[in-house]
Amino acid sequence: MPLVASRFRPAWWLRGPHAQTLWPAFFRRRPRIDITWERVELGDGDFLDLAWSGPTHGRIVLLLHGLQGSIHSHYATGLMQAVNAHGFRACLMHFRGCGREPNRLPISYHSGKTDDPQTISEHIERRHGQAPYAAVGVSLGGNVLLKWLGEHGATSSLHRAVAISVPFRLADAARRLERGASRLYQRHLVSSLQAAYRSKFARMPSPLDVDVDRLDTFRLFDDQVTAALHGFAGVDDYYTRCSSRAFIPAIQVPTLILHARNDPFMFADTPPQSDELSPSVTLELTADGGHVGFIGGRWPWRAEYYAEQRAAEWLAQSSTMGADG
Repeated sequence: MPLVASRFRPAWWLRGPHAQTLWPAFFRRRPRIDITWERVELGDGDFLDLAWSGPTHGRIVLLLHGLQGSIHSHYATGLMQAVNAHGFRACLMHFRGCGREPNRLPISYHSGKTDDPQTISEHIERRHGQAPYAAVGVSLGGNVLLKWLGEHGATSSLHRAVAISVPFRLADAARRLERGASRLYQRHLVSSLQAAYRSKFARMPSPLDVDVDRLDTFRLFDDQVTAALHGFAGVDDYYTRCSSRAFIPAIQVPTLILHARNDPFMFADTPPQSDELSPSVTLELTADGGHVGFIGGRWPWRAEYYAEQRAAEWLAQSSTMGADG
């Protein structure tokens, strides 16, 4: 069955969408792991920063972070540690502008920019002697991953994949984040995008004539900045062409999608229906879990992070098994 019930049970001390979403960002102790950095020079004159961890000769898992994420995101080193424990070598690709310094070109990254992970996959195969075995995408990175998988279909070099808390329909997510308490997440993330824009274009002239301080919603920012910088006809064109939900039926790599029904970044009907899933895709829905939360455990000082453990287990399954493993 492509749609499965989840064994995840939220911690009794951390129930509800906002508690699950916010607690790890503020209170989680990030695992300390050894990181090796690599900078990849791109053909267009820009660069991408990779953060590596785990056994040198292990099969490689490519990790794609969320909006304004990085190695410092609350889930990053935990996810890396979890896949390392299963014998994988983790490679966290920082999207343009999210690495150790601003990127060089006016363009940045967005929810549908799949050419950069494709370039990095090819680079890894050339430089490290093996293509990535699998990939994990979180939030925006999950949307990029599902779109990438759908675009390549049977030609994808990946053997397994996991996508966590994906904004399947970008227009839905933009509307949801303008409502109720979810406006707090929008305010935080849009402020971060505005600051990144100001920092970047303090170093180079901007091709846009825009006052980013007035762009206080995702829809406004995506229309006046994201779409404008990346060649879209406007925000609706961007959202339509880059929403991952339309690409899911074409996925042919065994893929797990983990999603909470109470994700405060999305509506209840934002995830795909079972008849939209390809035979290679398993959608695991939880009642609780928030956005990139999925925290269990008996006590706060012994919290358990279900998403990263579930992802690592899924990747460790034999690539010959069915997608509902």
